[in-house]
Amino acid sequence: MLKAQKRGGFTLVEVLIVVVIMAILAATIIPQFSDSTKDAKSNTSKFNLHTIRSQIELFKSQHDGKVPASLDDLTKKTNTAGTVGTTSAFPYGPYLQELPANPFTGSQTVSAASSNPPTAATGSATAGWLYHAASGGVWIDNADLLSE
Repeated sequence: MLKAQKRGGFTLVEVLIVVVIMAILAATIIPQFSDSTKDAKSNTSKFNLHTIRSQIELFKSQHDGKVPASLDDLTKKTNTAGTVGTTSAFPYGPYLQELPANPFTGSQTVSAASSNPPTAATGSATAGWLYHAASGGVWIDNADLLSE
C-alpha cells in the first residue's frame, strides 16, 4: 500500500490567488487614503475661515459696525473707535491669539482682495488669506476653495 505524502507548502495557484486578492484590496483602499490629506486640509481651512469670519462679526458688533482695517487688528486690543492700544482704555479684543495658517501653504499672510468676492486667488505659494478691508470679507487664498 502507498502512504499518503504530506504537503510541505502552498501550490503556485494558491499563492497567485492570495496575491490577486491582496492587489484588489490595495487598489480599492489606497485611493481613499491619498484623498484624506487633501480633505483634512480643506476641512481645516474651512473651519479656520469660519472662525475668522465669526471674530470679524464680533469686532463689528463691538465697534459700531466698523470692520477691522486689517486681519492683524483681530490679534490686538482696541477701543470703540477701532484704535489699537495696550492700556485699559482699549477694552476690546484680542479676538484671536494669532491668525491661523492656511493649511495648503502653511502661511498666515494676508493679501488684499480687490473685489468682494474676489475673482481669483493670488496663486502665490506664500499666500494665506484674502481680505477685503472695505467690506470685511475674508477668503481662503486657494483657487479650489475661493467660493467658500
